[in-house]
Amino acid sequence: MKKLLLLALVLLLSACAQPEPAQSDLFAMDTIINVKIWGNEAEDALHAVTQKINDSSARFSVTTEGSELYLLNQDGSAALSEDFSSLLAQAVSLSERTGGAFDPTVYPLVRLWGFTAQEYHVPNAYELEQTLQLCGLQKLHLFGANATLGAGAMLDLGAIAKGWTGQHCAELLESYNIDAALLALGGNVQTVGTKPDGSAWVIGIANPETPSEAIATLRFTGSRAVVTSGSYQRYFEEDGIAYHHILNPQSGLPAQSGLLSVTVIADDGTLADALSTALFVMGLDDATAFWRESDDFEAVFITDSGEIFASEGAASLLSDCVFTVIAR
Repeated sequence: MKKLLLLALVLLLSACAQPEPAQSDLFAMDTIINVKIWGNEAEDALHAVTQKINDSSARFSVTTEGSELYLLNQDGSAALSEDFSSLLAQAVSLSERTGGAFDPTVYPLVRLWGFTAQEYHVPNAYELEQTLQLCGLQKLHLFGANATLGAGAMLDLGAIAKGWTGQHCAELLESYNIDAALLALGGNVQTVGTKPDGSAWVIGIANPETPSEAIATLRFTGSRAVVTSGSYQRYFEEDGIAYHHILNPQSGLPAQSGLLSVTVIADDGTLADALSTALFVMGLDDATAFWRESDDFEAVFITDSGEIFASEGAASLLSDCVFTVIAR
């Protein structure tokens, strides 16, 4: 089994001279996180953001005993904090919007495949059939600040919690006197403001075949979220077959959509995080149709044949690669 890769994006920072940022590296939310903040109140802002990330990690962890998510999964019902209630409400909304391609109730399947404990297992048809009966948005019931799960149902917020956290960190930074910030949460990148030297943010999209290298580059200014989901990020091999962690909620199997990665660019980090998974599950054709019906995100797709497709808005930001533009 190849080493698991937690970073889906390569950050390419300009070599131009600029003030030194306040920065921190930490391990939280099951990934390596790097935060850089420029400005007069950068140190205070860094402390607040780090605290927010650690709070989210403790609150939304599916494996940490005592976390809100863990207790909800164990007990089947819970009174929700304001943050947890906000995240679940958005998860439900995005699951409905994507026709279930993004599904926060797939945790029984994730456990079945062994991705949580890294005790991998290829399930047989009977196991999949039985476990699929425990999944589905109809198993989650929200009543104001309370949540209830159907028998055997459990949630996994790994495909949305980092995006939610990055977005809320960006909003938190608005209350501080800072110039700019860059938050890299594994495969999630959140930019805030304009770099002190006035240059563009430069974000590399990882090459699925060689994830330590960039296959393409996004350049833009201002505050945005960039999130990549890829089959290369977490997987195991058995009998010469690779099984990745992005599961199709309909079949319970790793999604075979013809894609190796999807990168979503949006103003909202929560949206970008959930959609990167959903579009991967949909595949290029359905994802393209979904994009044409939407106006709040752009996307870059890398197919299993190595081709790169970019929606019109993403194409204007993309460089250092050959790609096909998806038009409306």
